[in-house]
Amino acid sequence: MAEYYFERECRTPYSESYVIDADEDEVGRIDIHYTASVAYATLCIPDSLSEDEIQDLISEIDERLVMSNDPYREDFIVTVWAGHEAGVYSEEEALEDEEEEEELEESEGNGHRE
Repeated sequence: MAEYYFERECRTPYSESYVIDADEDEVGRIDIHYTASVAYATLCIPDSLSEDEIQDLISEIDERLVMSNDPYREDFIVTVWAGHEAGVYSEEEALEDEEEEEELEESEGNGHRE
């Protein structure tokens, strides 16, 4: 069984998100949402994980993350998405790209002679 490490990315009063690492490689992420009696999670993993590995990972998440936050919960419901990462998108990065393009256009001129 792989040894998993969980790095929290964010936390609110009712939810938290973690990046999941194993053997120094990022292997997925989980978003956990807490209600009064049930914890819900969305687990995103590579499609190469076997059913046994998925079950082991869910058990680790339950034991190390969910139970430590809500030991009296009635159920833990996990939706698993298996696939590959398409990218990380951010409005900030898009704005930086636009600014770089504008600076490049300004330095090249507008194509008119002065």
